[in-house]
Amino acid sequence: MAVYLRVRLRRFAKRQASLSRAAESILASVGESQSELSLELVGDRRMRRLNRTYRKKDRTTDVLAFPMRESHNPCPTLLGDVVISVPTALRQAKESGRSVSDELAALLVHGVLHLCGYDHERSAREAVRMRRRETAIVKMLNPLPRLVIRRARRRPRRP
Repeated sequence: MAVYLRVRLRRFAKRQASLSRAAESILASVGESQSELSLELVGDRRMRRLNRTYRKKDRTTDVLAFPMRESHNPCPTLLGDVVISVPTALRQAKESGRSVSDELAALLVHGVLHLCGYDHERSAREAVRMRRRETAIVKMLNPLPRLVIRRARRRPRRP
């Protein structure tokens, strides 16, 4: 099992080992322990662009999932790509009173379940099924280490 992590943010320090372990635990819990996963952490501008391009929705979103098994995938072990907007995750964590790590874990679980064929937009029944599975997996992951750290902004030096 491999998790390929790419971070397109400068203001955040990633905890690569923690993120990879969390992703591997999620994959194992959904029966995909032999699969590979691509995980990308992005900002709101990139996420908005991806959402506009692939879903025709001109706004940012918290997580997108791109399954590879539905396409003509040259790498059969690659489950797909999960893209998470860290600034959106930060806002959602603050609004809900959760930690950023809990929010990121929930979004990662949500994205992986989409890769496995779950789709809450299909029907109300499927939404309930997906929500139950998400809750069970997130509980299994706790306690979570810090997955991302917000870096302090550097102030320019005065001459």
